[in-house]
Amino acid sequence: MELWQLDATDLAHLIRSGRASAREAVQSALARLDAVNPAINAVVRRLDDEALVAAAAADAARARGDALGPLHGVPVTTKINVDQQGHPTDNGVVALKDLMATEDSPVVANLKAAGAIVIGRTNAPPFSMRIFSDNALHGRTLNPLDAAITPGGSSGGAGAAVATGIGAIAHGNDIGGSVRIPAHCCGVVGLRTAFGRVPALNASAPGGRPIGAQLMSTQGPHTRSVRDARLALAAMARGDRRDWKWADMPLAGPAPARPIRVALVPEVPGGSTHPAQAAAVRQAGAHLAAAGYRVEEVLPPEIPQVVETWHTLLATDSALGLWPLMQQVGDDDAKAAMKAWLDLYPPVDLAAYAAALQRRDALLMRWLAWFEQWPLLVTPVLCHLPPAQRSDVTVEGQREIFDSMRAALIAPLLGLPGLAVPVGRHGALRTGVQIMATRWREDLCLDAGEVIEACEGVVAAVDPAAR
Repeated sequence: MELWQLDATDLAHLIRSGRASAREAVQSALARLDAVNPAINAVVRRLDDEALVAAAAADAARARGDALGPLHGVPVTTKINVDQQGHPTDNGVVALKDLMATEDSPVVANLKAAGAIVIGRTNAPPFSMRIFSDNALHGRTLNPLDAAITPGGSSGGAGAAVATGIGAIAHGNDIGGSVRIPAHCCGVVGLRTAFGRVPALNASAPGGRPIGAQLMSTQGPHTRSVRDARLALAAMARGDRRDWKWADMPLAGPAPARPIRVALVPEVPGGSTHPAQAAAVRQAGAHLAAAGYRVEEVLPPEIPQVVETWHTLLATDSALGLWPLMQQVGDDDAKAAMKAWLDLYPPVDLAAYAAALQRRDALLMRWLAWFEQWPLLVTPVLCHLPPAQRSDVTVEGQREIFDSMRAALIAPLLGLPGLAVPVGRHGALRTGVQIMATRWREDLCLDAGEVIEACEGVVAAVDPAAR
């Protein structure tokens, strides 16, 4: 097995034990990038020279007997919408191509502090606001499983990179599904961390973020194994007091009562659900039940109201701030997609916005009380199959996409962790589920994800040329 095929856990062990060097690991990942990236355009800024310098420093540190981080020498990628010193935070926008970061964002700094080596920057849509990773600056990322459908967004480059073996861990972020949806579309593991778990800020954007982004956006990894998601979570979660949202919470909480109760929602209220996605939820439930979990089909509180509140807050924020900027500097497809969304969910006035924030508070109280009885919730990631490229540029296309996304919007509104794991297949694609838990309980999601993975098999990197 070549080094690029290994997950981060095994690769880090080989490097720490001296059976492989960081340079060999980076060279292997860069060779894999050469082999597959031209077919999918997942990595849009290569960092070969910088990565090889970092690998040499990592090998020298090991030779000196220095303390080594848990990701020492492991090749990773970062998304183009977070600051990385010496590189532009262009966010897929031509007008921002020279917005150079002077320091690392906390999540990038944390990965480096754990010993990871960044080999490239991954693609996203303009301003990270579509589930299609396509922009006028870098072009379109293709799904390695099926080029006709989206690889997901906004972290589609991250999902496609990990799926094809370009790095063992790919950083992403999530305000409406942008970690979990690409993981689902590309058939890998994706962890949306709990609100405040991973510190996040960009010094290149000192003006702050709108309320919806402050309350809903989180960072997280894409990986090919659940254990790597756990490893990446621990690395990313190191604190940074400049982010007021970051909370110093333990990565593992108290054990819930046994058997752990799991609520399944195969058909998500508020719209249709494709039979293959519903079947994946029930199959995940069967895996968990066989492992001793108590599994039932149970609805949590007021899912349609949660979805509607997400749209009210984010659409209003976007209409007031991002939409004027998108009209000025966004590309045509991004503008068409955002206009279609705002036609479906027009911005509301101040009274309605305040009422939506109050409603969010009430929903959160009811959901947290519900999680006391049902520690885990399993739903589809997307309720429909992943959509064809560019299908969000019309109102009807966007309506279908947001109908499909309704389960993905729960975790952002409520600040919950969510783990996407593959379950089953539908043609060339993987179907899959998301596992949610109460705030700060990524550990419960990961435990359940490992049970499912043990039944379904660990994801292996795919070759897009073999489609």
